[in-house]
Amino acid sequence: MGRDLAGFYDSAYARGGERHARWRDLGARGKADHIAELAPDARRVVEVGCGDGALLAELSRRGYGESLAGFDISEAAIDLARSRSIPHVARLETFDGHRLPAADGEFDLGLLSHVLEHVPEPRALLRETARVARTVVVEVPLERNLSGRRSVSRERASEAGHLEALDRDAMRTLIEQAGLRVGRELLDPLPREVHTFFADTPAARARALAKAALRRGVFSLSESAAERAFTLHYAALCVPS
Repeated sequence: MGRDLAGFYDSAYARGGERHARWRDLGARGKADHIAELAPDARRVVEVGCGDGALLAELSRRGYGESLAGFDISEAAIDLARSRSIPHVARLETFDGHRLPAADGEFDLGLLSHVLEHVPEPRALLRETARVARTVVVEVPLERNLSGRRSVSRERASEAGHLEALDRDAMRTLIEQAGLRVGRELLDPLPREVHTFFADTPAARARALAKAALRRGVFSLSESAAERAFTLHYAALCVPS
């Protein structure tokens, strides 16, 4: 897959620590909200790029799905996911980033939550996920905007392993090229808890709260203006075209 992505994420999970684990747990709550809104009913669910299992754990806690599974390229991530001993999780396995170890149509719903921006061939991975799951929910940050063009934003995205900045048109094109279509979609400017998570001083917290309020205010007035100005999270239910 080009550069050693598995090694990159093995190292990232090894050095992340408790705070980053809590950050992933916080993000999982919003992701689970989006999944429940877009695909309220699914029995057999697989998450591709499951990481440390934060989202699977949140879905299990909510009683979503009868059987859950997760695949990831990082052995370190899968080890962390296994250590959670998540109820209703039947399988947690590594894969090579190309071919999933599952049969055609084995799952009702596939999840690619904040994964496609991390891989060099997102269309191929989306198509492969659609091979094993009848429908797919994808979620990505829309970073192709005015704020995302700043050098500090590009540096943060690169440090997080993002390979490409996406917007909604790019996502819709990718979904179409994977042989799918958008059934439903949503945008999220994110709650203030996300914006304030890494604010360690009163001044930093005040700035984060102001940022969150401004973004939600702009979003409530015009989603398209918000989308052009700063990063929103985009989630879509993808169904066969």
